[in-house]
Amino acid sequence: MSAGFLFSIVIAYFILLLAVAWKTSKNSNNESFFIGNRNSNWMLVAFGMIGTSLSGVTFVSVPGAVGRDGFGYMQVVLGYMIGYLLIAYVLLPLYYRLKLTSIYGYLKTRMGMLSYKTGAWFFIISRLVGATARLYLVVHILQITILDSFGIPFWVSTLIILVMIILYTFEGGVKTIVWTDTLQTSCMLLGLIICTIYLLNHMNMGVGESLEAMRSSGLSKIFKTDPSRSDFFVKQILAGAFITLSMTGIDQEMMQKSISVTNLKDSKKNMVSLAFIMVVVIGLFLYLGGLLHLFAAQEHLTSKGDALFPDVAVNHMPPYISIIFIVALISALFPSADGAMTALTSSFCIDIAGLQRRTDMNETQKKRFRQKVHLLVALSFLLLVLMFYWINDNSMIGIILKLAGYTYGPLLGLFAFGIFTKRRPDDRWVPVVCFIAPIICFFIDYYTNEKGLFGDFKIGLELIIINGALTFIGLLTISKPVSDLSQLEQDSVH
Repeated sequence: MSAGFLFSIVIAYFILLLAVAWKTSKNSNNESFFIGNRNSNWMLVAFGMIGTSLSGVTFVSVPGAVGRDGFGYMQVVLGYMIGYLLIAYVLLPLYYRLKLTSIYGYLKTRMGMLSYKTGAWFFIISRLVGATARLYLVVHILQITILDSFGIPFWVSTLIILVMIILYTFEGGVKTIVWTDTLQTSCMLLGLIICTIYLLNHMNMGVGESLEAMRSSGLSKIFKTDPSRSDFFVKQILAGAFITLSMTGIDQEMMQKSISVTNLKDSKKNMVSLAFIMVVVIGLFLYLGGLLHLFAAQEHLTSKGDALFPDVAVNHMPPYISIIFIVALISALFPSADGAMTALTSSFCIDIAGLQRRTDMNETQKKRFRQKVHLLVALSFLLLVLMFYWINDNSMIGIILKLAGYTYGPLLGLFAFGIFTKRRPDDRWVPVVCFIAPIICFFIDYYTNEKGLFGDFKIGLELIIINGALTFIGLLTISKPVSDLSQLEQDSVH
């Protein structure tokens, strides 16, 4: 199939997104952009958050990693489910009670202004790095499969895609993204199901027969039982729970959609539904990964890792499957990038610039300020995607989860300290604690995994727990008891 035809499919899909954006952004304002006027439908939010949570990394990297890790990623996913339930019954009630627009506003009242700014900056760094790593993977695949044939440089391809995203998020923000994410999640899941059915039919296998073939090939093993390994199941499940608490529960991008739902009861439904849906959906991605590796062995393909699924879909499947794959791939791309850009814009405007509190600007000036910030966020995306292009790693899922351990750990420690203690830290020292904890983690990780400080024992994704614990301990050392926490929360509301 010609690259020109595939490119026309991408353009047609983008025009559809623009139409949705035009329809949903009518009469939008800053409130629409930041939290969708708090009237989002919980079912749409839950369904759309599947696409945001998965992204192009899950679509390509999780199936590709089955050849190396089997179904071991399901250990982390079981932890995800625990994390989603904790968010629903611990964090969401807190956010709704305080009527937060930015969830980091909780830190300001609970700990102080510097704690608030520190939390916001750690979110900005965390989401910026994670979202651009995801964006890089999908742009890189589109570059190889379509855009190289036109002689378009990688940086131009990235710029074009970012301009596309700006065009449909510039006005509506969250109000638009709730609907575009629903569309994109539908396309992504449809692509997953169709590719799975095609592979089963092509290899003339039933589900039971394919699972037996995967078991015989060592592709379907889930639980790893060696405590010294980084993929030991207890470590992975715990890490999955804390990763979800961090990358969803205390992440402004994910939570601004949840708190845009009309009331707490419906927002809880959104999160609990997501917990169970994610187990099923990622299970399907792992199953697809097993089928891809069986297909590769049958056809004697050499592709592996992130390159396997694109190679099979574009070069070894019928043209209509290639079209479905490209549509599903870009459907996986946009939710992870558009929501991140909107959330980063929101966090900078609200948390760093204090836009909602500014009395020296009218609504029109505030809107122009927000739009300028949105453009600067897009520029930051461009620069970081180019950085990942130069790094060019074989499996981005590992990089993203590793980076999350360093950048989300301090946020985890800050929120855990605020929720589970009755102490208030010295606000002046909070930034120091939050920056020292990841540095200590770097040396722990280096000397344990690279230098073999503890023999065969390795640290894996539980690094985020260590980082959060170090932050929590540091906050304890610089804190003193508070007599009335409820009054602090009441002050934040008023």
